[in-house]
Amino acid sequence: MHATTEQRPLQKRERFVPKYLDPASRLGEILFGLIMVLTVTLVAGVTIKQEGRAAVRELLFAAIGCNIAWGIIDAVLYIMNCITVRSGKLRLIKAVQDAPNAQTALALIENEIEPELQELLAPEEARAFNESVLNQFSRVRLTKTLLTREDVYGAIACFWLVFAAPLPAALPFLVFSQPLIALRVSNLILMGLLFFAGYKWAEYVGINRFLAGTAMVGIGLILVAVAIPLGG
Repeated sequence: MHATTEQRPLQKRERFVPKYLDPASRLGEILFGLIMVLTVTLVAGVTIKQEGRAAVRELLFAAIGCNIAWGIIDAVLYIMNCITVRSGKLRLIKAVQDAPNAQTALALIENEIEPELQELLAPEEARAFNESVLNQFSRVRLTKTLLTREDVYGAIACFWLVFAAPLPAALPFLVFSQPLIALRVSNLILMGLLFFAGYKWAEYVGINRFLAGTAMVGIGLILVAVAIPLGG
């Protein structure tokens, strides 16, 4: 019973990010964070002029600072996207409600709501779907709320993924006193994290896991291949 009690808070925390971000968004945030940190640490390796612990601290601050900065930027972009999407939905509902006739309203719905989904439906099924949406839209009471608590939680989830996913790559800068060694080990960790992200992405989309992981690593290797000749 004691172990079960300890596990419950952890399980609740683990559910936070999946609750507000879908699998594709989660993987996208993770990849974004990994690739950005890889790029920034490589650039720091090019520009760094010091040796020893001072240089290692500079690289550590560059890696962590990149995580924080891009986490904040991505969270703000997420909120802006939520406001944009919700505004578009409100405009669509108002346009449907103000349409002069049902045919015009159905045309709006057909063009704006999941066109890709409707392509998979038979014509009669698509029409029934659109009529059902029209029936719902006609009874909706519009509100001017453009930002919700869930949007803020989603932004926090974005920040957390971008910030936390690359953190293991900062550990070598706490262990090694030589900046070049720390940088190379950090890059290897990032490659492993990229492979794992690609592996998990393959589970979601149903493709070969090893090939997907290797492809993600390839992206990182391209960045490394560009940066190392420049001194990274």
